[in-house]
Amino acid sequence: MSTLMEDDIKRWTAKRKTALVLDIIQGKTTISEASRAFDLNPSEVEQWVDEGKRGMENALRTKPLEVKEQYEKQLRELQEAYGEAMLELRARKKLASLLGTEDEK
Repeated sequence: MSTLMEDDIKRWTAKRKTALVLDIIQGKTTISEASRAFDLNPSEVEQWVDEGKRGMENALRTKPLEVKEQYEKQLRELQEAYGEAMLELRARKKLASLLGTEDEK
């Protein structure tokens, strides 16, 4: 592991997360190894890696998005997905009521 990693980490700062993500990207460790070594949830470490990759992609763009723009774009995408899910749920409920069946829960 990187020299920035300490045996007993109490708080995962951005610098520590970056060091861990770089170790994973460079193949020095895996998400599962890091999760076990530092008692972290694998999905949390995977999220750090994904965020790191998005950040690198944005930084390498000709015109990088500002952090606010990134969050606004992500929020719009999530709102669209939520809206679609709600429409599907309503359609399923309507279909169930028209067919005279109750939704299985």
